Amino acid sequence: MNPTVPKSVFTFFNKLEKNNNRDWFNEHKPEFKAIEGEVKLFYNKVLEDLNKHDDIDKLKIFRIYRDVRFSKNKLPYKTHFGGSFHRTKPKLRGGYYLHIQPNNESFLATGFWEPAPADLLRIRKEFEMDDEEIRDILANKNFNSIWGNSFVGDEVKTAPKGFSKDHKAIDLIKKKQYIFTKKYTDAEVLNANFINEIDRAFKAVRPYFDYMSDVLTTDLNGVSLV
Repeated sequence: MNPTVPKSVFTFFNKLEKNNNRDWFNEHKPEFKAIEGEVKLFYNKVLEDLNKHDDIDKLKIFRIYRDVRFSKNKLPYKTHFGGSFHRTKPKLRGGYYLHIQPNNESFLATGFWEPAPADLLRIRKEFEMDDEEIRDILANKNFNSIWGNSFVGDEVKTAPKGFSKDHKAIDLIKKKQYIFTKKYTDAEVLNANFINEIDRAFKAVRPYFDYMSDVLTTDLNGVSLV
């Protein structure tokens, strides 16, 4: 039987949002650790399912403690769970992320959050040379029924240095991140089928990852770099 996200996750985080201080959290820490244990089982099942059709070398579940050193928000605790799944480099590129948060704020994300400067330039050069293949992937019915047909994330205002703002693929070239997100309601997250929905969504990303991995492991002439 597949693990599920317990309703207590949302109940606890809603209480924490109203009592985001160390005294309250320390008093309720045993409750949090029990919930965290159930959630870790869920994330590890997502990992197990992913590895049936991909090659994931690391799952990182982020700690609840916020780094407040350089933040205006000094609240000490996060009110969500987050976990990332890293594909095995250098041959495989891209990553998956699962975010569990109450009040219909849960989501999946996938793609390239912070490409290294060399990778970002390589992606942009590929799109400058030929944008047909990536557009075909984004137009795929199964893919865009889940993830939509356009990237989300930051972009430059006009064109990156060295690229023409009038290029036909400037909408792709000016991106600084190449990611997709999909939001879920609390009811969807608590549903027994949610873990299968996650796997279905992540599986649909594979053509995009195959393409981007090929781009990032070859030069502009298609010669392998790994």
